[in-house]
This record gives sequence, structure tokens and C-alpha cells, in this order.
Amino acid sequence: MSILIVGGAGYIGSHVNKYLHRAGYDTVVVDNLCKGHIESVCCGEFFCGDIGDEAFMDRVFSSCKIEAVMHFAAYAYVGESVISPSEYYENNVIKTKLLLDSMRRNSVNNFIFSSTCATFGNATEIPITETHPQNPINPYGFTKFVVERMLYDYDNAYGLRSCIFRYFNASGADPECEIGEWHEPETHLIPIIFEAATGKRAAVSIFGTDYPTTDGTCVRDYIHVCDLAEAHKLGMERLIKTGVSENYNLGCGKGYSVRETINMASEITGVNIATIETERRKGDPPTLIGAMQKAEKLLNWKPKYSLKDSIETAWNWYVKKEKLEKK
Repeated sequence: MSILIVGGAGYIGSHVNKYLHRAGYDTVVVDNLCKGHIESVCCGEFFCGDIGDEAFMDRVFSSCKIEAVMHFAAYAYVGESVISPSEYYENNVIKTKLLLDSMRRNSVNNFIFSSTCATFGNATEIPITETHPQNPINPYGFTKFVVERMLYDYDNAYGLRSCIFRYFNASGADPECEIGEWHEPETHLIPIIFEAATGKRAAVSIFGTDYPTTDGTCVRDYIHVCDLAEAHKLGMERLIKTGVSENYNLGCGKGYSVRETINMASEITGVNIATIETERRKGDPPTLIGAMQKAEKLLNWKPKYSLKDSIETAWNWYVKKEKLEKK
């Protein structure tokens, strides 16, 4: 039996694919490559196509014996979702519904969903636990929240079981430098810092310096992509074993401000990073720090990587990618 990874050519999906393969699982990757990269699919069987294409997905399910589906095929940029909400509802909600219906038609009942801390909105308690109220403040977070609600309903009505992971800021790269974070254009803070460090951009924009935090900039909880990969494996195994749907927050329980993250990256790269202070972005909560006690208890999972590790592994991957592109 194989594990189907949709969006497996993207950042997190590609790392989960490699992790599962190393753990002895057969993997099948589906990606339409609109944002992913075929170079990131380092193992498993690959099908190029869209999860919204029901005939295509039925062919994948009929040709491969799938035991569980992992979903990483969402659009994930907060700012973009505010500007273009239609695209986010189409891709993140409607196409996910079609994927779930494809699973039902093909009698696959285990679904692992990549959700987000953005479903919580402005946190009223820190760290954020699974019982914190979900009040998303941007279209991206709301599309993920809608899918979570859909999964609860599909569980009750159809017996389609799910494991929902709401993780905080994914960061870092494969320590072996085989794959890493690769977005076009780049919107995540750490790789943007690297672009400033290597002269690809003049400076790093700091969106808002008047938040109620220690230095006025947003605070985020960074979780290494390999820690996320391990959690997905453990959550999938528990779901298959118990047949009980669950949701988990995945964070390190410690937050770093934008300024702190830039300063740490400056030390690691050896470059003084130029910054530009600008206005807040719509949809950015001041502080997002995740609790991990539930995952620690039920999955025996605990983060192994620090923010320093995340920046170092990401920098190593970035430098290697830059060298290859110059050849």
C-alpha cells in the first residue's frame, strides 16, 4: 500500500515525501507544478495533474493502492489571499472537496490535512492550544478553517477519518541539502533575508513596528520542516491504527520577533542585513506561538530543531541552490 502526497513537489510536501520514503513507505506524488518543482520530488512515483480533475484522480487511485492521502496542495500566502480571495476559495476549498469525493469513490478513508495556525486569528491566549477559538482574520486562514469543518462533517457522514495538523511557521531545509524551500516569488521571511544577504534584494521589509510585542515587530513560532515531516508520519500511523480523527497544533512553544530572526540570520550568514520599516500588512496577527503538548502526549512527538538549526539548514540549501544556478 502507498501513501498519496498531493502537493508533494512543494516545500513541505517534498520533505514529507523524502521522510516517508526513508521510513520505508511507498509514496505517490501528485502535483500540477503550478507552484511546486519536479526537482523536489526526490523519490516515489510521480503524477503530474490537478486534484480538482476527478477523472485524473480516479486514474491515480485505480492504478495505485492508496492507504492514506496527505494534502499539501493549498495556496498559502496570506497577503495574496487578501488580494485574490477567489483563487484561494477555488484551490483550497473547492478542489479539496473534489479530492475528498475522489477518495470516497475509491474507498480511501484516511486523510492527513496540512492546516495552519492562521485559523486562530488574533490569539487571546499564548501559547495557542487546540481548544483556542478559531477566528481567522484573512482568506487563507478561513479557507483552511472551512476545510477543517468539512472534514468533521465528512467524518460524521461518511466515515472519512482525518488527522489535522495546524502548524506554525514552517522553516529550515533538508539537512542533506537535497531539497529545500523554493518559492517563486519568495514571500517567507527567512529566504527573503537570504535574498537580501546575497544582493538579490536591497533590504528586508519589516511590516509594522508598533505591535504589542517586545520590539514592536510580529512574533512567530518557527518549526523545522523535518520536525513537521516526522509529525505527519506519526499522525498518519496513529490515524490508521485507531481510526479516530484528531487535530494537533505543531509549534516549538517559543516565539521570535521579526527583528530577532533577522539578527540571528545575520550572525549565521555573516552579513549585515539591511531593513526597511513599513506599514503593517492586512491579516497579520501580532503574536503566534503554538502549544505542542497534545502531539507530545498522543504522538510521542517533540521538535528536535531550533530556530538556529532552521536558519542554518535553510542557508546551506540556499547557498547550494545558488551555486547550481550559476553553473
